[in-house]
Amino acid sequence: MPDPDSPPPAGLLADGAHESMRPGTALLRLITTHERRSILDGAWWPRSRSLASELPGLISALTERLGPITRIGLDSAAWDEIPTRVTVDDCVVRIDVFSVGDETALVTRGDQDHFSLLVVPPDTPPEAARAAMTEAVRSGNLKQAQQILIDTSMVLAGPAR
Repeated sequence: MPDPDSPPPAGLLADGAHESMRPGTALLRLITTHERRSILDGAWWPRSRSLASELPGLISALTERLGPITRIGLDSAAWDEIPTRVTVDDCVVRIDVFSVGDETALVTRGDQDHFSLLVVPPDTPPEAARAAMTEAVRSGNLKQAQQILIDTSMVLAGPAR
């Protein structure tokens, strides 16, 4: 039995990480190579469906790693309320909405540099969320976000009977 006080294996979120995070803290994984061979560039696991609570932490984390963020595109059906813009650290980030339902966030840095993040639904069980986030940042991943969420939830549910 693993020691409960030992850190999680490299690259994995600790058990209970999602529940213990304070509002506005981003659980984010990004691909760490300069090569962009995958469909997705990372994954985000928000704690709730409130963009007012969740976006500032995401924007701060992305800005720290990628530089200034100018826009974020989100699926309108996935969120309770959607502002048209958010100001974080004196920078205004425009929020675009679409109704595609593809489980992604499209992040724009500058005028043309785009990043695509898998958005793990807040109510996803931790084991499935960790598996989905790991798959999203796997080098060479060619699966769409929706397929990753389907595959990781099915793996955890076990084979159909």
